[in-house]
Amino acid sequence: MALFIDFDGTLAAIAPRPDAVVVDDWVRPLLTLARQRLGGAVAVISGRPLAELDAFLAPLVLPAAGVHGVERRDAEGRVRVLAGAPPDDLAQAAEWLAARHDGLLVERKPSALALHYRARPELEELCAQTLLAAARPHRDAWTVLLGKCVVELKPQRASKGEAVRDFLALPPFAGRVPVFVGDDATDEEGFAAVQAAGGCGVKVGPGPSGARCRLDDPAAVRDWLRAALQPLGPDEVEAPVRALAAAALGGLA
Repeated sequence: MALFIDFDGTLAAIAPRPDAVVVDDWVRPLLTLARQRLGGAVAVISGRPLAELDAFLAPLVLPAAGVHGVERRDAEGRVRVLAGAPPDDLAQAAEWLAARHDGLLVERKPSALALHYRARPELEELCAQTLLAAARPHRDAWTVLLGKCVVELKPQRASKGEAVRDFLALPPFAGRVPVFVGDDATDEEGFAAVQAAGGCGVKVGPGPSGARCRLDDPAAVRDWLRAALQPLGPDEVEAPVRALAAAALGGLA
């Protein structure tokens, strides 16, 4: 198996502000165990920049895709970043809205931008429609993502699905059955990528999804990983891998 896993809403509960997320004590040990049991084939796929993921998961450093695939770090630690910046009029539209509504937060990321409305959920439609309208002249190069309490601008050529496909062409991920675990609409491309490769998407939480399987919340993600990766006897070296596969491909549906 190869395990691809989102961060916010999957490994950690959504917080009122992106910097207020709390990483529970189980996260680092379970990811470390998963890396050991799966031969290093574990990657975090997130909308957050790599620097933020590393800060939350320190001292653990995993292969990862940040900013929806704009930043990618392979198993050897090599980092690739898609260059670029949102056009000025897109950034100005987000800043203009945040300046007029308390509680909105503009986050500039490498080659991307996010408008958070976690503190003002009633402004969801306004935030979405403002950035969708501003992005129309740039739709050949830039995409608007509507996530949980956030509207994001990213390059067309970057996506979680494309990041997964890139990982699956490289060791130690190549030749493995992929599982992608995520909670948001922005994870749907990841679900599609792993399922096209013969694996399984696992949707965390409610809402429509193309994922074949579902878990309720980060606590359920914890319990699933613990059960699938529990220590086994010396004659059952491959059993954790088979257990994870069975859980993802059948036991969670």
